[in-house]
Amino acid sequence: MTIRVAYQGERGAFSETAAVRLLGREIEPVPCASFDDMFAAVDGQTADCCIAPIENSLAGSIHRNYDLLLASSLTIGGETHLRIVHNLIATRDVPLSSIRRVYSHPVALAQCTRFLRANPSMEAVPVHDTAGAVREVMERGREDEAGIASAEAAGIYGGHIVSQAVEDHAQNFTRFLLLTPRDQPVETRETMRRWKTSIVFRVPNAPGSLHRALGAFAMFELDLAKIESRPIEGRPWEYAFYVDVIGRDTDANLARALDNLRHMAEIVRVMGSYPTRW
Repeated sequence: MTIRVAYQGERGAFSETAAVRLLGREIEPVPCASFDDMFAAVDGQTADCCIAPIENSLAGSIHRNYDLLLASSLTIGGETHLRIVHNLIATRDVPLSSIRRVYSHPVALAQCTRFLRANPSMEAVPVHDTAGAVREVMERGREDEAGIASAEAAGIYGGHIVSQAVEDHAQNFTRFLLLTPRDQPVETRETMRRWKTSIVFRVPNAPGSLHRALGAFAMFELDLAKIESRPIEGRPWEYAFYVDVIGRDTDANLARALDNLRHMAEIVRVMGSYPTRW
């Protein structure tokens, strides 16, 4: 059966590349205008799963997807890290000096600040999507415009790569999560090296509460790969904490740590326990 995969962006988006890496080329892409639409596609059963970028090594976390994940009933079924190579793509091979406007997603533009600073004649214009930026440039056909996107987008829309690898640093990676309904898991094709478990918890706003909560993992010598705080809606200056722990939630030590945490926390939710190569 062909797997329908929702992602934010148009054909040629980096999220589509991540989907192919995780699930293979036989997928049926379901492009969505926004992250909210992407989650809604799975909830509405017009997609079997979705691919959500969750953090970038240069620009940081994608907070909207943290919030949407918590509000949804989806679970994390896998992840991949994609090397992001941004290219300046125009209608044809034109000199950099002739380009006056550069379109791309705001996060992509933020990852290319050095290139844009070195070319002050270019005005950076944020749009909804990297691949969509290239499509729009090609449709208008103006030689003084370009988009920043993947090489795949250039191939799909017939653009010409004027300048390759315009990102600020070569170590530019985005971590993508595979999100599925809890009762309909999807098997990934990514090479597995170990297991990772992602949780979210909330503790009382009292001295030492976070220290004691994290101590539940230290007690069992568990490796925390990431911790992220997000504001709690309706409770100013209070936070929920997202934690990635190395290990499977059924492992004895991690299961004990989660049991201890539940005695201290207001809520504990396992967002997913999944194989990873990272």
